[in-house]
Amino acid sequence: MEGIRQIPYGVSNFVSIREDNLYYIDKTMYLAELESQPRTLIFIRPRRFGKSLFISMMQAYYDKAMAGRFDELFGDLWVGKHPTPLRNRYQVMYFDYSRAGGTIERLEENFNEYSCGCIDSFIEQYKDDYPERIVDKVLQTNSARAKLNLINNSAQTLRIPLYLIIDEYDNFTNIVLNEEGEAVYHAITHANGFYRDFFKLFKGMFERIFLTGVSPVTLDDLTSGFNIGWNVSMNPELDKMLGFSTEDVRDMFTYYKDGGMLPPDSDIEAMIDEMKPWYDNYCFAEECLESDVRVFNCDMVMYYLRSYVTSGHAPKIMLDPNTKTDYNKLKGLIRLDKLDGDRKGVMLEIIEKGEIKATLIPSFSAMEMTKPDIFPSLLFYYGMLTIKGKYGPLLILGIPNNNVRKQYYNYILEKYDQYEVIRVTSLRIAFIGMAVDGNWRECLQYMADCYKNLSSVRDSIEGERNIQGFFLAYLNLNDYYYTAPEVEVAHGYCDFFLLPNLTHYQANHSYILELKYMSKKDYTEEAAEQQWQEAVAQINGYAEAPRVEALRQGTQMHKIVMQFVGWELLRMDEV
Repeated sequence: MEGIRQIPYGVSNFVSIREDNLYYIDKTMYLAELESQPRTLIFIRPRRFGKSLFISMMQAYYDKAMAGRFDELFGDLWVGKHPTPLRNRYQVMYFDYSRAGGTIERLEENFNEYSCGCIDSFIEQYKDDYPERIVDKVLQTNSARAKLNLINNSAQTLRIPLYLIIDEYDNFTNIVLNEEGEAVYHAITHANGFYRDFFKLFKGMFERIFLTGVSPVTLDDLTSGFNIGWNVSMNPELDKMLGFSTEDVRDMFTYYKDGGMLPPDSDIEAMIDEMKPWYDNYCFAEECLESDVRVFNCDMVMYYLRSYVTSGHAPKIMLDPNTKTDYNKLKGLIRLDKLDGDRKGVMLEIIEKGEIKATLIPSFSAMEMTKPDIFPSLLFYYGMLTIKGKYGPLLILGIPNNNVRKQYYNYILEKYDQYEVIRVTSLRIAFIGMAVDGNWRECLQYMADCYKNLSSVRDSIEGERNIQGFFLAYLNLNDYYYTAPEVEVAHGYCDFFLLPNLTHYQANHSYILELKYMSKKDYTEEAAEQQWQEAVAQINGYAEAPRVEALRQGTQMHKIVMQFVGWELLRMDEV
């Protein structure tokens, strides 16, 4: 079909999307909602949820210089048919602080240089609205603070309304916190630190302010100096402002199928069902639990769709390789390599159970990040947890999807890989025999032997919890299965359910694994036999559940019990 819109994968410039005929999922209806909120807003979402595109759209909508292009850019969108009172009212000043950084020696200098460049672009854009001498002074001074003060004084005199938009307002300080440590971070965000001091200038200068970021850490540290912000990140009416709903995805895929870009026999509902376990299930507001509508990670959906359009099928690797960069950033920011015992326990609980009960903290200082009670909230803001339910006054925060689950498994893999006790190539070959031929014993015995060889580091990894983590991480390398820990069935939770991934690979066999652990000091033959019989009864109960029959998708089901005493596999059988 001539004129079919391109897929906007990785494109965050709203004007370019509209000019270049790229597909756009309309989010303009949220502008009216934002205008009903307080005038200084802070909105936090994980990476790859469309924050930059949304604020690029805001710039085009509120910028007075873009008024002549309103119909072209917005005419067929919701806000084009329902324009708000603030349409094209403002001079818009924009900063993207992911672009400010550098070495510790030039930290303040780089911040000033970047800010100066943005302010110079602003005054050039609106120079006809200011006296020539003010424009010249702004361009001649090398101080971002001085530039802001000059513009503020003139705009106040001329009664010019200003709108400030900052993308990734916390990126600059997150990098500092990660790379330079808390002392440097504290110096720039507290007392008369240059970052905090700069933000103070915004008060009273701008009629409206909108800031986005990925964490509430800087927000908390800046509040006493920049104390006008209103955090609307968990407002239920804004829950789906970023990301895609199922209906958004359905409409987009239907558009490309009707346009001949997808194979004519494409089953859109099946495609959505395949994506949901990987990219969906985000909920950012407790009040939205009552709704069945959840949010997709939009970049992941684009990645999937692009594969279908270019090759006629889903990507063989459902996890977008570009997210590896995100994982490395995340790893530094939540300091996975520096976790103390309590926070390690939080991570392991989440990995094994898929969820944790916690209080969601709206904001916290950098000094509080290391507290175990704060840690689940930090993971929530980074998109590593989402709201799944309520437990009395607490929230149940769970792993949203397989995409995120793999990031947790990467943490365990990195932890164990340093000991070089397992050959991944050998394990992958064994997985093939397990899936195709039902040769499970060789594969699981190899894993048990490797686990035993970790005895030299037993001080840091020992006991039932770590057997679970070890098997989770390495079973996850199996391409033939989705490794689901603690799948709830009629009789409780099984330890591991290897769900066949028939979309990409043909598996003839599926598995329920039940792991039992007993410390050496508690071992007796009678105790071990009693534990074994309990495991047999449990796994037989799991296998009888109707849900299991559906999940195995016609494959031959194997029920395997593995019993460990200390580090050694005592017994392993199919029951």
